[in-house]
Amino acid sequence: MLDFIKDIPTVYLGLIGSFIAGMGTGVGAIPVLIVSQISQRIQGIMLGFGAGVMLAATSFSLIVPSLESATQQTNSNTLSALIVVAGILLGGAFLLYSHQYFPHEHFIKGPEGNYQNLKRIWLFVIAIAIHNFPEGLAVGVGFGGEYIANGTALAIGIGLQNIPEGFVVAIALLTEKYSRLTAFSIALLTGLVEPVGGLIGAGVVSVAQPLLPWAMAFAAGAMLFVISDEIIPESHSLGQEKEATLGVMVGFVVMMFLDVTLG
Repeated sequence: MLDFIKDIPTVYLGLIGSFIAGMGTGVGAIPVLIVSQISQRIQGIMLGFGAGVMLAATSFSLIVPSLESATQQTNSNTLSALIVVAGILLGGAFLLYSHQYFPHEHFIKGPEGNYQNLKRIWLFVIAIAIHNFPEGLAVGVGFGGEYIANGTALAIGIGLQNIPEGFVVAIALLTEKYSRLTAFSIALLTGLVEPVGGLIGAGVVSVAQPLLPWAMAFAAGAMLFVISDEIIPESHSLGQEKEATLGVMVGFVVMMFLDVTLG
């Protein structure tokens, strides 16, 4: 059913797909215009769901096709595995560097980096941007090569993941005494970081096809870092570990189903 988009250039697919995924953040923030609070139990489930979606997307839509692409290029299982390992570690290192040198604030863990000269709202914006960029990058590279189905699954899955995330982000901003409109607007605008990542990812694999397995693995590593360093700790710090774990499992199987059926 995806044959009609095969003739669209990869760059456009990556840009459109990541834009749609990013707008999930704004869609999720719409209820904040009506409600002003949400229970910690629901927040834990929603954050866990997002982590599960990202974990499955990383596994089935990035790492597996990255291994397949590397194997096609090298005709060596060992070399292809080493390429993917290196790409994953590079992606994780990129996010680690970003966290250390870009001032930002987690909604539960608090601020990180040299943040003394920035208003708190900008710390939140930077934190969400650091989070959203690898998601957009993943969608962009997901459309590379012959993996259009993976890119589509990634765009849908990450868009679904962004819906509860956008709501949680907007609610957190409300608790910091920002207005409903401001909270919604910030959540909506931060979703625009994803098309930037999507454009870069799709552009790289379009110009240099041999970089496809590296780009997929890099995006996978960046997403793994976000999952482990941010989303799961945030969900568990709410004191709703079981609910968060249930959300992870549901999110994982939903994304796995999307990837298999669309593929």
